[in-house]
Amino acid sequence: MSVNSSAATIATPIAAIHGLIRDAMRACNLSAADADRVAELMAEADLTGADGHGIFRLPQYVRRIRGDAVNTTPDIRAEIRGPSVAVVDGDNGMGHLVMSKAAETAISLARETGIGWVGVRGSNHAGPGALYAEMPVKAGMIGIYSAVASANHMAVWGGTEALLGTNPLAVGIPAGNGPPVLLDIATTVVSYGTVKGRVLQDKPLPEGWMVSKEDGAPLTDQTRTADGVLLPIGGYKGSGLALVLGILAGTLNGAAFGKEVIDFNADNTSATNTGHFILALDIARFMPPDVFAAVLSEQLANLRSGQTIAGMRIRMPGEQRTARRAERSSTGVPLAAPLVTQLDALATELGIATLSARV
Repeated sequence: MSVNSSAATIATPIAAIHGLIRDAMRACNLSAADADRVAELMAEADLTGADGHGIFRLPQYVRRIRGDAVNTTPDIRAEIRGPSVAVVDGDNGMGHLVMSKAAETAISLARETGIGWVGVRGSNHAGPGALYAEMPVKAGMIGIYSAVASANHMAVWGGTEALLGTNPLAVGIPAGNGPPVLLDIATTVVSYGTVKGRVLQDKPLPEGWMVSKEDGAPLTDQTRTADGVLLPIGGYKGSGLALVLGILAGTLNGAAFGKEVIDFNADNTSATNTGHFILALDIARFMPPDVFAAVLSEQLANLRSGQTIAGMRIRMPGEQRTARRAERSSTGVPLAAPLVTQLDALATELGIATLSARV
């Protein structure tokens, strides 16, 4: 473990991160297989740069499990509703486990019929959308994922009350031997996990992230985030996108949406009934996958070679994620020093080895 004093971060080996998450989940009574799967996906979030969705979330997950808000022994079931459609009931299990089942089901349906759409209810926060959009990609398919965020931090356009979440959209497209095209965006200017990271490090928020609920003025004071709402991407368009994704991931599946959403940041005892959906699309039903890959690779190369604005470079969605994964696998994941302190305290409380002791 090496410390970058200028940035106040600690480079932490991924094996230590995985081990701490796994042992914490075991201490919270998840089975060995389930604990390892949750640790695998949370560690992957850290490796690929989704810093607000990896080990950063561990203390919060543990609080909710210990508050009986999450079922540690869920009976996660997929009900096939038609040739290409299924609904997964997560039985209030960890979202990572529920969405793993949903992605497997969508891929299986797509192998049979060319497309698989799986709605999810009875789930929990599951980390970054890219994790699940990428699962069909690894099977040679296109993946599309969304969820109702686990708290409302955005107002409907024109309003001041937080009734919408950061409801993400993630799309994964295989690109042959190159990195997949992998778009993973919140429908707000920034995810709330990123805001929480700034709060933990006691850093002001950049202007343009949040506005005051009271008067719509920019809110940059990290101690007053409860007084603000996140701004949508693209003005009213982002608000509209969050709304329709919430309907598809929530309402359609019998999951929470709007005022029904439980703020899992503030509530450690209530089930959230989080909803998601995932779609898998078999490229082979359109053209041979190798032909698709060759054509797309050429198109992406043409896009990358376009004229650039001074001081900028062109990159495709997913490229930075792939590069970051390679770098962090080698040099470690940069964790904020206050987070490491928090995680060490959590480990001591759970009676497991601290993060600092694992390197």
